Amino acid sequence: MICATVRSGTECVFMKEKGCSFNGGECYPIVEACQGCAHVLELPTGKFCDAYGNPAVKWVLGRCNYATHVNNGHQNNGSTKKLNPLKASKRSARG
Repeated sequence: MICATVRSGTECVFMKEKGCSFNGGECYPIVEACQGCAHVLELPTGKFCDAYGNPAVKWVLGRCNYATHVNNGHQNNGSTKKLNPLKASKRSARG
């Protein structure tokens, strides 16, 4: 439904027929750690996350799982491949 509170005019998953169903009845603005994320919406009322209603909560325990601007460190480019020394010695012994 279309939001009628702070993100007025945008599509919102929390908006129901009775009003905003998010905790507190409205979405909260982004925090500094959210700057640069693809989920940030710039509206006349401020900057909000289109994926979650209270972005500050997502950053409490570490990195936000919706953050598109932070490298998660799980990408492997192939140059840091670990070798098992026992298997490597067996391969070299085989010829």
